[in-house]
Amino acid sequence: QVQLEESGGGLVQAGGSLRLSCAASGGAFSTYDLAWFRQAPGKEREFLGAIDWNSASTIDGTPVSVKGRFTVSRENDKNTGYLQMNSLKPEDTAVYYCAARVSTGYNLYREASDYHYWGQGTQVTVSS
Repeated sequence: QVQLEESGGGLVQAGGSLRLSCAASGGAFSTYDLAWFRQAPGKEREFLGAIDWNSASTIDGTPVSVKGRFTVSRENDKNTGYLQMNSLKPEDTAVYYCAARVSTGYNLYREASDYHYWGQGTQVTVSS
């Protein structure tokens, strides 16, 4: 089974950028689809984007506010996935999670319940 660990979170000013990393171990990373979610206090978990096992396909996140600002990518030779976040806003403040599921080779999924492996999360705080 794959284990995931996020890093790269922290405090950033509005308008800045961060790249979160998701390091995988213990499994064949290249056989998993990867997704990113976030959860702010008192709010539901939001889907931010997903990428398939060989980077052939991606889907954008659900919140309109992240479209064009957040990009999912991966490097299988480094067993690492990424979430590039640009033009950050205070409302992006949340705990960010990466998640994985064994790839079906057909579909990418948006629901948290479709992902079986999760990291512990990394805090992102955007100051105004």
